[in-house]
Amino acid sequence: MTKPIVRKQRCAIYTRKSSEEGLDQEFNSLHAQREACEAYIASQRSEGWVLVRDQYDDGGISGGTLDRPGLQRLTDDIEDGLVDVVVVYKIDRLSRSLADFAKLVEVFDRNTVTFVSVTQSFNTTTSMGRLTLNILLSFAQFEREVTAERIRDKFAASRKKGMWMGGVPPYGYRVENRKLVIDEERAEHVRLIFARFLEIGSGTELAREVAKRGIQTPRGNRIDKKYLYRMLNNRAYIGEAVHKGDSYPGEHDAIIDRGTWDRVHTILKESPRKRAARTRAKTPALLKGLLFGPDGAAFSPTHTRKGGKLYRYYVSQTVLKHGAGSCPVGRVPAGEIEAAVIDQLRAVFRQPEIVAGTWKAARTHADDITEADARAALQQFEPLWDELFPAEQARIVALLVERVDIGTENLNVRLRVDGLGGLAREMLAGGVEVAA
Repeated sequence: MTKPIVRKQRCAIYTRKSSEEGLDQEFNSLHAQREACEAYIASQRSEGWVLVRDQYDDGGISGGTLDRPGLQRLTDDIEDGLVDVVVVYKIDRLSRSLADFAKLVEVFDRNTVTFVSVTQSFNTTTSMGRLTLNILLSFAQFEREVTAERIRDKFAASRKKGMWMGGVPPYGYRVENRKLVIDEERAEHVRLIFARFLEIGSGTELAREVAKRGIQTPRGNRIDKKYLYRMLNNRAYIGEAVHKGDSYPGEHDAIIDRGTWDRVHTILKESPRKRAARTRAKTPALLKGLLFGPDGAAFSPTHTRKGGKLYRYYVSQTVLKHGAGSCPVGRVPAGEIEAAVIDQLRAVFRQPEIVAGTWKAARTHADDITEADARAALQQFEPLWDELFPAEQARIVALLVERVDIGTENLNVRLRVDGLGGLAREMLAGGVEVAA
């Protein structure tokens, strides 16, 4: 009597572990799964089962997705007709999602591949086996969803206790022993950014200043306006932990005090348009209301941007009303005309008659000022000018200059003698506001 011919069944073992914990051990969960599957295949040798050489392993990858390297190689080999039986330790190793598993079963059926779990006996070729499979998968999916809810609840509870739960630490902090610790060098940058925003009130201007100072993100990228606003709104800097919009006292130390935070957010509540207008007001045009053209019309300050760069001008009212060509001097660069006026002021302060006039004007309010005092005060002007705040520069120009007439070939600056006396008194009293 001849023995029946047993058809060879090529068996592929698939193993998976959700976390990477323990994968570096000499014998880990993937090895245990493979060992159990190999033993099961050996027990079915009489049925013609043989193990294929390739190993299909996915370590540290969730079963909630089909985008797994080992699983992709397995399905490719199934489509190529290289596998007859897929063997797993438990069905949730293959997938925890009913929808995903339905896709895999479709691939198996199309290629007449059988699916076997060594710890859960069923056969996918029968209706009862499919029912059993769907029941088991439903429980697997339920377990996955409950686990996800439990993780979310644990995360929320930990955040409410102020614990750091991972991720990229905020600029100014580093992570030590799963806790946020202040990085003093970058924390100084954070304090500088908050302090300068209080003074400037503009994210655009602050981004330019930060770039000039060479301050970059931890990855070496440029800190732009969007990054700055995220920093200014990050409650971690006042020692708080945030979860779904609610903040709680954090375990870490604050970098910014509450008073600074509140003042910054008072500014942030204003519309960007209002803040931009106030920023322009903090750096007023030096010659606003003082500059006149050859036809006697006043010049108004204006500006434009090209390629991210600011260009300032003074434009004649005649040109604004009647168009280009209506005035021989229609528009002048603000920087050039302001520098020319300041150069004339510096030259004037060195003239003996101006020193004498300043002394006489100052004596009308303070008898004890000598001519030497007046000369010393005016001599301080030149080295001190560049150290003044822009608003202070504009105030001093308005104090000293009565009118500036610009022609096609010349520039005439008319001074206020009483203003010179007032400036001399301020300089001697130390009342000029210098930038820090």
